[in-house]
Amino acid sequence: MVDNQTVIRQTKKWISTVVIAHGLCPFAKREFDSDRIHYAVIKSESIEAQLEQLVLECAALDNDSERETSLLIFPKALSDLDNYLDMLDLAIALLKAQGYEGIYQLASFHPDYRFEGAAEDDPANYTNRSPYPMLHILREASVEQALKSYPSPKKIPERNVELTRQLGLKVMQNLLKKCYNN
Repeated sequence: MVDNQTVIRQTKKWISTVVIAHGLCPFAKREFDSDRIHYAVIKSESIEAQLEQLVLECAALDNDSERETSLLIFPKALSDLDNYLDMLDLAIALLKAQGYEGIYQLASFHPDYRFEGAAEDDPANYTNRSPYPMLHILREASVEQALKSYPSPKKIPERNVELTRQLGLKVMQNLLKKCYNN
């Protein structure tokens, strides 16, 4: 059983050594360096409790302008990708039902993430592979503002796919594996 601080440390290592170091998200470094990312470790295996935590995290973002974004990390639950994707669909519907559509959006990350139609061993899957299943709550206004100042933002996913394929499967596997090392 991994404690919360270890889960957060491993997640931060992934953000630093994979996401930021390889430029998978050109906007992550500023928020990471300024410590404006909140890390919520959700140990409940109950979908209802997980979704309740999602709403609580949105409320916390509503009430704290210094908190730019939140990562909900599920170290004990949602290890099956299909179950995770089902929960993601419920989470998106819940945000809409709670009136958060247009305010927050979700990005999804999972250790076994696989793009539809992609081979299991396609390095491109690693653009969304993380140490643990995660939901990333983003402020839509911040995303829109960041995209305005970035040249060709629609090319980011394309660039990431190209980069991860150039790095290759073994490199991407090792980068993710190293996140578990202290």
